[in-house]
Amino acid sequence: MSPSKNQEREAREGRDRLKRYNARQNVHSSQIARRRRDNIVSGIAVLVIVVLASVTQVLFFTAGPGMPVASPSATAGSSAAAANVGAIPAPATSESRTWTGKLSLNDVQLSIAIDGAAAPQGAAAFIGDVASGYLLGKTCHRLVVSPTAGLIQCGSTDGAGGSDPTYSFGPIENSPANGIYPAGTIALARSAGNGFSQGHQFFIVFSDAQLPADEAGGYTVIGHVTGGLDQLKANIVAAGISNGGSSASDGPPVKATTITNASIR
Repeated sequence: MSPSKNQEREAREGRDRLKRYNARQNVHSSQIARRRRDNIVSGIAVLVIVVLASVTQVLFFTAGPGMPVASPSATAGSSAAAANVGAIPAPATSESRTWTGKLSLNDVQLSIAIDGAAAPQGAAAFIGDVASGYLLGKTCHRLVVSPTAGLIQCGSTDGAGGSDPTYSFGPIENSPANGIYPAGTIALARSAGNGFSQGHQFFIVFSDAQLPADEAGGYTVIGHVTGGLDQLKANIVAAGISNGGSSASDGPPVKATTITNASIR
């Protein structure tokens, strides 16, 4: 066999070896790329599972059966669920208009205006309490006199701040964004952190009050005192706070105070 044929054969065998080598390299590279891709997919799947588990746990403890029950304050209504409880008057009964009436605390007669347009649900509830006679005979159990707030709170079931567990509603309406409640404001009391714990209790601001909002917001303003505020301060507030109060600025009024009359139209 001639040298040229041997050279051609060796060259051909070399080319064949190179092809086989390249083919093996391509297979190896494909295997590495596939393993890398599989690892990435597996990592993403694990991450998704972890995220879903975390979200499920958060929902369980914030919006599901594991949600903690809010603790009501001692001077407002109580309702942990964001839903009305009891026979709450429909907001439409406020007729989205201004109602005028009288509210007497002992012998102090206050002229009031209730705003059914700004707070239809709160106004409807208050109007219902007046119309049903619920407020008559109820006491004003709490007086607050401080540099940042002056108010008297009324309407508890037991004369000591007790709420009616069969009657509570929300949401908060017509709450001032700046937390300032001018003198004469009539607003609804509620539990701390619970916008659906409003009930029969309300408070009258006799000296500009700064009431900070909590996680639920501020307080529903249902109307204003339009006359008699000076008599309220002179006859009830001026007597001071009982020594049995929680502090020198917050407690039962020295002068026992009862709602003796309530009318509205």
